[in-house]
Formats: sequence, structure tokens, C-alpha cells
Amino acid sequence: MLDISHISKTFNPGTVNEKKALTDLTLHLDPGEFATIIGSNGAGKSTLFNAICGSFLTDEGSIKLGGADITFMPEYRRARSIGRLYQDPMRGSAPGMTIEENLALAAGSGGWFSHMTAKDRARFRDQLALLDMGLEDRMKQPVGLLSGGQRQALTLLMATVNPPKLLLLDEHTAALDPGTAEKVLKVTREVVERHRITTLMVTHNMHQALELGNRTLMMAAGRIVLDVSGAERAGMTVDDLLSRFRAGTGKALDNDRILLS
Repeated sequence: MLDISHISKTFNPGTVNEKKALTDLTLHLDPGEFATIIGSNGAGKSTLFNAICGSFLTDEGSIKLGGADITFMPEYRRARSIGRLYQDPMRGSAPGMTIEENLALAAGSGGWFSHMTAKDRARFRDQLALLDMGLEDRMKQPVGLLSGGQRQALTLLMATVNPPKLLLLDEHTAALDPGTAEKVLKVTREVVERHRITTLMVTHNMHQALELGNRTLMMAAGRIVLDVSGAERAGMTVDDLLSRFRAGTGKALDNDRILLS
């Protein structure tokens, strides 16, 4: 489904601010695979997502999605096949529009909102009910009145209302309180499993990295330095993960958010 081959990216080359963000990175994801990604700040996790989404063109390498080469495809065209959630719950929805208008915008339903059909509304109501947050009874309310957790759950629904080929979750529960984060993660699991969406999820929580999905990747200095799955991953502990990181890079993780999660 996703084939990334030897991509590299250097920002501000030839200046004092030169930063090599991605270095000869290769990654393959099969259809329906769910991989978590961990790593210190500056490891290149969000930069990898930006490269996949087309926020910039890579200096080298290629990116293919569903067999199609998207290496030089504009960002807006890639967005038709890629769903993305950010750490900030406010980024994924329009606060001045109602819940049903946000969903209609994401689904491309009926063109103008005034042409939204009863069938569209029934569909949105059924999907909102799956979130178990009572949003199906608040479809006419502006999204700006929702809590952060409710908005993030809605954004997840918007990103998957027409199931994408690839879903990118960039620490999408990091800004939420623990209880709400757990609820959004539960919804995430259910949505991904229901539609068998190929998924990459960045997290700073080491336990989540080993419990969610079927594969764990660790990044450092713009590279993937660890890739575990199957029986090896099933028997791995957080201490094992930290030891493998030290063995592979010669240094310890330097992000307290990771170590204390």
C-alpha cells in the first residue's frame, strides 16, 4: 500500500541553519497494516508525515501509495487519499460550522450544504453514534462549542468518513486528558479495524507503541533505527525497547515525555 524508497530531505542546505531531517529512509506498509512510530524530538517523525502528505518535495527517493507514484504530486491531490490528524484538536475542523456541515465538507456530500439530503444526515448521525459521545444529538451545533476530545473524535470521523488509503495520526491524543485520550484511542482502533485502513501513528507513549497496531517503528536522526512486529514485538517490554534503541544508536532516548509515559 505505502512504499517509501530511499527518501532524504535537507532544509536550508548550505547555510548555518542546515538541517538534515530525513536520511535515506525506506519503509513499506502492507494494506491494512497499523504501525506506531516513536522517537525523540527532532527524530524526523512529523517530517516523514509531511513528506508523505506532500508539504514539501523530498531531495531524493520516491513515494508510492496504492501502486501510484505520488513523489511529485501536489499536496491537495494527495489529500484525496490520505487522512491526517494533528496533536492540536483545533486543527482538523471548522469551528464556525456545525457538526453536520463539517462532516458534509469532509464527505463531499451534495455540493452546497443546502443540498444535503436526509440520507446524508442519517448517515452522519449513524457514524456519530458510533463515537458514543452524544454528538449525534448535536449535529446543528457549531463545532467550536465542543471539547477538545469531542473535536478530535469528530476530526477522526471526518478523516475516515470516506475511508482513505492511508491514515496518519500525529500524536493525536497528546493534548487530551488521560480519560478522553483513552476514549479517542478506542474509537481510533474501532475505525481503523472496521475499514482496514493502512495507518501510521506517532506517539510518545511507549506502552501505546507496543500495544496498538501490529508493528512498531523507532526513528532517530531522520532514519528508522528499529522495526519490530510479530512474535518479537508481542514479547517486548518498554525496557526492551529502550535497550534496543541504545544498542542501535549508541545513546539513550533524550525525551522525558517518552521516558515517563
